[in-house]
Amino acid sequence: MPEFIDAHGIAIVYDVHPAQGDPRGVVQLLHGVGEHAGRYGGVITALTADGFTVYADDHRGHGRTGLRQHGGDHSRLGRLGPGGLRATVAGLQQFTRIIRDENPGLPLVLLGHSWGSFLAQKLLNADPRAYDAVILSGSSLLWPGDLNAAPLNKRWAAADATGVEWLSTDAAVGRAFLDDPLTTIVPLPKLFGPVDTLRLIGKPARDLGVDVPVLLMVGRDDPVGGPRSVHRLADAYRTRSGLTDVTTLVYPDARHEIFNEHCAPAARADLLAWLGARIARRDAASVPDSAAASSADTGE
Repeated sequence: MPEFIDAHGIAIVYDVHPAQGDPRGVVQLLHGVGEHAGRYGGVITALTADGFTVYADDHRGHGRTGLRQHGGDHSRLGRLGPGGLRATVAGLQQFTRIIRDENPGLPLVLLGHSWGSFLAQKLLNADPRAYDAVILSGSSLLWPGDLNAAPLNKRWAAADATGVEWLSTDAAVGRAFLDDPLTTIVPLPKLFGPVDTLRLIGKPARDLGVDVPVLLMVGRDDPVGGPRSVHRLADAYRTRSGLTDVTTLVYPDARHEIFNEHCAPAARADLLAWLGARIARRDAASVPDSAAASSADTGE
């Protein structure tokens, strides 16, 4: 498996999933906190079948990267290590440059879920010209009152609760998460500490100077931010950042992980339709816009 070395000497492990046929674009996939890129097989398969090469790393402290970084100590998974959040963002910027260098001339899409979507927000603020489109799943406006600070499983608390019901309505998803040796259920504030937790806070930058298309996807029952916060994030991209192509899709009866939900087929179809309207196949002059799948609504 390929890797690169970040500025602090940490080896960042990643995978490259080649597009089927002639590639039309590249996706840089950013996973969430306490997990790893290996949990995104369904969406990766859909993207590669549709002509996108997918680069997916295990971020600092996470998955295979974290296990090597912490000397095989599973109890330390999720802890970012030297340089913390800032070094994590810098490492992802380094990864972006690697992807660009290996795929000259191809559009680059940034796809982030949960904490990965928070990192994607920071990457877009720092260098909006680096990406041709941005997709944020399970995201939130990163501002007090919009990002849930309460225990994420609070509304599903019960004597027999596993603690991960908030991830998906599919109980098998939660069981698989708990059984995965490369995941952790330690909450983000405990993993990152108060300083790096506060460093997550921040709104979309003013006047980005480039009109990057943005897609926001959220389950109606997502406790991280939920539709209200995601709509506020969309408004901030329009009014603060000056973006004109901002789409929000809300999935009824879905929780945090829409790509591991009953709505996953529709969510994948919506994702591909949105990309198809903005990144043409190389053998086509244009790709017509497509309506979102009926299981989601714009909530606008």
